[in-house]
Amino acid sequence: MDLNSASTVVLQVLTQATSQDTSVLKPAEEQLKQWETQPGFYSVLLNIFTNHSLDVNVRWLAVLYFKNGIDRYWRRVAPHALSEEEKSTLRAGLIANFNEPVNQIATQISVLIAKVARVDCPRQWPELIPTLVESVKVQDDLQQHRALLTFYHVTKTLASKRLAADRKLFYDLTSSIYSFTCSLWNHHTDTFLQQICTGDEAAAANSLERTLLSLKVLRKLTVHGFVEPHWNAEVMGFLHAVFERLKQFLDCSRSIRAESICRDRLEKTIILFTKVLLDFLDQHPFSFTALIQRSLEFSVSYVFTEAGEGVVFEQFIVQCMNLIKMIVKNYAYKPSKNIEDSSPETLEAHKIKTAFFTYPTLMEICRRLVTHYFLLTKEELTMWEEDPESFTVEETGGDSWKYSLRPCTEVLFIDIFHEYNQTLTPVLLEMVHSLQGSTNMENTNAILIKDAVYNAVGLAAYELFDSVDFDQWFKNQLLAELQVSHDRYKPIRRRVIWLIGQWISVKFKSDLRPVLYEAIRNLLQDRDLVVRIETATTLKLTVDDFEFRTDQFLPYLESMFTLLFQLLQEVTQCDTKMHVLHVLSCVIERVNMQIRPYVGCLVQYLPLLWKQSEEHNMLRCAILTTLIHLVQGLGADSKNLYPFLLPVIQLSTDVYQPPHVYLLEDGLELWLVTLENSPCLTPELLRIFQNMSALLELSSENLKNCFKIINAYIFLSSTEFLQMYAADLCRSFCELLKDITTEGQVQVLKVVENVLKVNPVLGPQMFQPLLPSVFRGIIDGERYPVVMSTYLGIMGRVLLQNARFFSLLLNQMACELGQELDQILGNMIEMWVDRMDNITQPERRKLSALALLSLLPSLNGVIQDKFCGIINISVEGLHDVMTEDSETGTYKDCMLMSHFEEPKATEDEEPPTEQDKRKKILALKDPVHTVSLQQFIYEKLKAQQELLGEQGFHALMETVDTEIVAQLQEFLQGF
Repeated sequence: MDLNSASTVVLQVLTQATSQDTSVLKPAEEQLKQWETQPGFYSVLLNIFTNHSLDVNVRWLAVLYFKNGIDRYWRRVAPHALSEEEKSTLRAGLIANFNEPVNQIATQISVLIAKVARVDCPRQWPELIPTLVESVKVQDDLQQHRALLTFYHVTKTLASKRLAADRKLFYDLTSSIYSFTCSLWNHHTDTFLQQICTGDEAAAANSLERTLLSLKVLRKLTVHGFVEPHWNAEVMGFLHAVFERLKQFLDCSRSIRAESICRDRLEKTIILFTKVLLDFLDQHPFSFTALIQRSLEFSVSYVFTEAGEGVVFEQFIVQCMNLIKMIVKNYAYKPSKNIEDSSPETLEAHKIKTAFFTYPTLMEICRRLVTHYFLLTKEELTMWEEDPESFTVEETGGDSWKYSLRPCTEVLFIDIFHEYNQTLTPVLLEMVHSLQGSTNMENTNAILIKDAVYNAVGLAAYELFDSVDFDQWFKNQLLAELQVSHDRYKPIRRRVIWLIGQWISVKFKSDLRPVLYEAIRNLLQDRDLVVRIETATTLKLTVDDFEFRTDQFLPYLESMFTLLFQLLQEVTQCDTKMHVLHVLSCVIERVNMQIRPYVGCLVQYLPLLWKQSEEHNMLRCAILTTLIHLVQGLGADSKNLYPFLLPVIQLSTDVYQPPHVYLLEDGLELWLVTLENSPCLTPELLRIFQNMSALLELSSENLKNCFKIINAYIFLSSTEFLQMYAADLCRSFCELLKDITTEGQVQVLKVVENVLKVNPVLGPQMFQPLLPSVFRGIIDGERYPVVMSTYLGIMGRVLLQNARFFSLLLNQMACELGQELDQILGNMIEMWVDRMDNITQPERRKLSALALLSLLPSLNGVIQDKFCGIINISVEGLHDVMTEDSETGTYKDCMLMSHFEEPKATEDEEPPTEQDKRKKILALKDPVHTVSLQQFIYEKLKAQQELLGEQGFHALMETVDTEIVAQLQEFLQGF
């Protein structure tokens, strides 16, 4: 691509690619895509985006195309890779001048330089770092800033490389530039502080930006540039200086107005200081040991004493708390139970921690966490009044504890309480004791303090197990507080019911459950929405607990379910609706069939909610979960839901519909339970299976559920289902078996085995294309036992239940392999006998015995030659299935089933599904459960004896081991 002639053309096409008109935009994008691999294209782009006189949007697009090209074509091994000559020219051009006037473009140029550096620096680009170092020294503000911005992005990228050779290069780079970077940071920091003192805020803002960038570089160098940073005096000097600088910057914040241009950047810099400490602690805990004392003193001083008042801001408090938490919890600082096994570094760190966390310090931290940071703020109380649902979502912690103040304080409290529970338990119990009895309704602060203390007791529930008699406290104090209906007392009602939820799985007597259910029912009628939502959460925790008893809950089921449903209708936000739906789902799951009389209202409402939630896929997932539990609870009656249920399944499992990305997993689960509980196959239920081919092509983690669904259709109505879908299914299976794991192979083969079990006449014909590979797998001696076992299960079904088809298959294999029928049959029997130990399931072992015995009586020389092996397998099968009747002393086949018994569930088990019943009925037709192996052996041996005569049969029996014959005779006594 000639640069001069091409520049005009490329510039024109880039201009068209910025158009809002798709008829202009699309052809331009296509043209640019074709040029991506043309030599010289990236040199043209470089010329365009470094030409400051051109349109900003065109330059921006040129930068993006250049950046994307680096990812695709910069590496030497890439298809259509750039030539070394062009790359050399481009590298020189990229760092020729750091004078980009537009911030966004400057950032993109810095990022793409870093991308090139990741591949080429330092070997192919040794001049990059020296050029950057020189450029950050220049006096021109713009050039200095752009060079420093690039310096940061290059350092950040190189620091992220993880191969040993790359780490070594970064260590070498760090050692060569660390002193310079420290002095650069100190220079810009001092300049900023001087300018703030003189009141020159505009200049101070520029200096602060450079301080921030140089500190970002130092952060990467300090954290990732040294193997043992504590041996480097400059590193430790910088880290100690961080505390001094932090104090200076925090003092600065007193004098800077909130609306000042410096304020936001100043807070970012303060947070960056704390990130340096947190990252260093995370990556180098033992090197951090020298900083533990100072970190704790600094953080505790600003967060838990008056020193921080008027200075600290929320994100800084969060960072300080994270620093304390990481020191308290750090595994590297915890000695082993056997002190001698601990390293000197661990013992030293532990000693520093122990010396710092004295009783007065711990007591002050605990008290201040609870009585200051746990208190509901004015803003939170206002949100409670004006937008209760948003308040609930905020309280349940949408944000990570690392970044949001309330969850951060609670996590810090939990960690400190866990670490120092012997010291802090009496402190917290004393706080609880001081709050017993009634609280003055006019004293808002007293109510908020009680709320905060109860919060602490809930968070520390596991630690307080031996110190709090929660049952007594519940009966004597908490229950009464739940009954105080005054509007101002609602924070306590809400907190107490939350507190009970925290303790329910820790320590709560089972016989108190009915009293709690009564209280929950009353609170679900509370005037306050927040109280009701919190109550619903505690109800979920209660019914989800392992000590839950259905009989205790049933008297409250109807009213609870009605109140929950009313709450579901009342709330408007997606998150809250999802939450209430999860509670309803949990209740339905635990009471199962007992829910049937009460779900009518919910069944009518869910279609409306599904329609309303079209744009909210996570809410739809919650609806799917509810439907899963509803179908399980309704059993066969779930067929009444089909007008709504089946279109939901259809949409959720259609990979051509965008929502499937969110809904597929739950949709498949719903599809499966619908089939398992379906009393019969409807045309609509059959039609949904059209979605399955595309699902099988996905070969995703959902494949296991797909196979379960296919099996469910087979058990539901094999003939109707197979007539419509067997051909497609067989094609899908043949494709799957070409590239699938061993576990996947077994799942496919089990489906085929189930088809043969349910439909022994049509099944082999419908899945005929798969059977030769099964046969070959047997005679070739498939090496995976679980696959071989399934092969033998399939062949056993064909041989035993469709001898005519087996004969056709044998002929087909003889033609394919060019061998004699008898030779192939002999090989198969020999391998079957040899691999019998691969079969672990008793049903399949008995099936093998029945199948091989079905070859008798026979005059065939090969079968007679393998007679010994057939008898061996038969006797093994007898050992598997025969049990001795203690009364009569005779043996009987324990796998025989003579009549249908309704499957019964114990108290701990799910009730039987319609599919469970279908499997039981199917078993009554299965030779494994209807044919006595003992009698079958006797009849086959007798027929063989009649065929050969006494002498011939005696000679045949002599080929069998005498011990096996003796065992056989013992089993056949009485015949």
